[in-house]
Amino acid sequence: MAPRALWKGQLRLSLVSIPVEIFSATKTGARVSFRQIHKPSGKRIRYEKSVPGIGPVDAEDIVKGYEVERDEYILLDPEEIDEIKLETKKTFELVQFVEACEIPPLYFEKPYYITAADDLAQDAYRVVRDALRSAGKVGLGQVTMRGKEYLAAVKPCGDGLLMETLRYEDELREADEIFTDITDDESDKELLDVATSLIERKTAPFDASAYTDKYAEAMQELLNAKIKNKKTPRVRTDDEAPSGGENVIDLMSALKESLKEAKSSKSTAAKKKGTRKKAS
Repeated sequence: MAPRALWKGQLRLSLVSIPVEIFSATKTGARVSFRQIHKPSGKRIRYEKSVPGIGPVDAEDIVKGYEVERDEYILLDPEEIDEIKLETKKTFELVQFVEACEIPPLYFEKPYYITAADDLAQDAYRVVRDALRSAGKVGLGQVTMRGKEYLAAVKPCGDGLLMETLRYEDELREADEIFTDITDDESDKELLDVATSLIERKTAPFDASAYTDKYAEAMQELLNAKIKNKKTPRVRTDDEAPSGGENVIDLMSALKESLKEAKSSKSTAAKKKGTRKKAS
């Protein structure tokens, strides 16, 4: 299935605007995923959005709330949030250019691909790509995706453009907070020479395919072995999630049943009391 664009709009360089689309450059891969199961019953654990005293609620009845004081919120409707006017919702303007080495690795967050939205946009798209490559620079700008305005860097990547979202400065913790106990003593020269030699011997071109997630592989092997083993405990779950209405009906049935039992107990107690009076 073809990937879906996360953002569609204009990539702008001064007076030049290019229709583009942005796609995620990452995928989850073949990771092992689990469901939570209630062991005694073998049923799946479910998490429902509910209100105390009311029960499960519909998604359309949920709005965002911002806490101004303890237990006091101001409410925001989706329409109010959508009305926030930001040019970066539809326009990604490259406002500055820097050397790639000027951006500390700590700032880089997630990679995305930027591609021309149609054939007519390809000429201008190629010009921006080749100009960045020729200048050896990275373009900086801001773009709004999924309810957040990101700072982002753009650079050539093969035949296209790579965008990497960057963390804002106030999102980063000062290193001094963590390294405060590290002293400024000089390293032992002999040990330093040995460590440097080890690094040089193990230096090689980067090859991402040489590294795999060994934990995921071991987990998959464990699962495969348990699947083949006929003695492995198994459960069958009911994947049909009960609706809120059914929960209300079940609750009403339980309450009525409890009421019947209460009346029955009361009636039995009254009869016993009457019998004792007659006997006396």
